[in-house]
Amino acid sequence: MARYTGPKTKIARKFGEAIFGDDKSFEKRNYPPGQHGNNRRRGKKSEYAIQLMEKQKAKYTYGILERQFRGLFKKARAAQGITGEVLLQLCESRLDNVVYRMGLSPSRSGARQLVSHRHITVNGQLVNVPSYQLKAGDVIAIREKSKSLEVINNSLSNSNHIYEWITWNNDAKEGTYVSIPARIQIPENINEQFIVELYSK
Repeated sequence: MARYTGPKTKIARKFGEAIFGDDKSFEKRNYPPGQHGNNRRRGKKSEYAIQLMEKQKAKYTYGILERQFRGLFKKARAAQGITGEVLLQLCESRLDNVVYRMGLSPSRSGARQLVSHRHITVNGQLVNVPSYQLKAGDVIAIREKSKSLEVINNSLSNSNHIYEWITWNNDAKEGTYVSIPARIQIPENINEQFIVELYSK
């Protein structure tokens, strides 16, 4: 499947925020790319352009392609609750995202690789599908053979984020997806209402 593998700082500069995590290059030039840099006069964006930008930001943040993202939106619209919030909750419930939130990888792309390379189990079963949707109570663990992986242990030692909807036991190298996060518990700076408006046209 196609996946964006180009320069991440360029994309982050386009949105004006480090959507892929800490980025020293972004800190030096945190304005949109282009030959005229920050001096270029940019006209007022149309309503459609703002909505499209927000959707693109969400897709790049979670590493989801258009077809998958549209499928998640249809699922969110059919579910009970506020469509935009449900959409973000579905993105947060993906296995690769929860692996990233637990601190097993410093980036979502790294977490996706851990899952697809068969290092992660869910409820004791090996799962290698990054888009696997977790349910409240699911136990995510590092496969026995992978517990000594340096990349995982380095990431865990540098991780200091705590999320109320996830628990992690470092001794057992396993954690629990306790509950679906409320919108206020999702730290991503995404205006989901713009995405709903775009897909509702």
